[in-house]
Amino acid sequence: MNTGRALRLGVVFVLFQAAWFACVLGAARGQAALGIAAATLVVAVLLAFSTDRRAELRLLALAVGVAWDSLLAQTGVVRYASPWPLPGWAPAWILALWALLAPMLREPMRWLHGRPVLAALLGGAGGALSYAAAERLGACALHDHALALAVLGAGWALIVPLLLAAAQRPATASSCEVRA
Repeated sequence: MNTGRALRLGVVFVLFQAAWFACVLGAARGQAALGIAAATLVVAVLLAFSTDRRAELRLLALAVGVAWDSLLAQTGVVRYASPWPLPGWAPAWILALWALLAPMLREPMRWLHGRPVLAALLGGAGGALSYAAAERLGACALHDHALALAVLGAGWALIVPLLLAAAQRPATASSCEVRA
């Protein structure tokens, strides 16, 4: 990996983490709009530097996040702080996190493309740990902690490989590069 690409991926990772914390801490403190704004800004920046905006936008349009997190809320597995706009459905700040994840699926996570078992293992562990961290920060509550983590891990173990498979289908020929 060349130095420029490594630097770009490092910046993308830092931006992603900063926006994730802004969403989670904003929701925990009843100020979800701040996190949503941060995630929107990061997504806009990432889209501005993408070589294939159509492919990125196609990933943003995936409704899996709305369905998954709404199912978690409706079954009581997860109770979200700042449940706006509709209690019982995925809150806006969670949808901002899904939008934030979309640009990560192509270039930053390209090393997982074609490795569905590894993607499932990392997705399951990372997804569950992300919710556990959000719970510790006050952005959500897991009803039955052990069961919730098992459900979250299983769900993310399915979701991540599916999202990565969608990310591998570029809208144009040069979609896996991030422009400098």
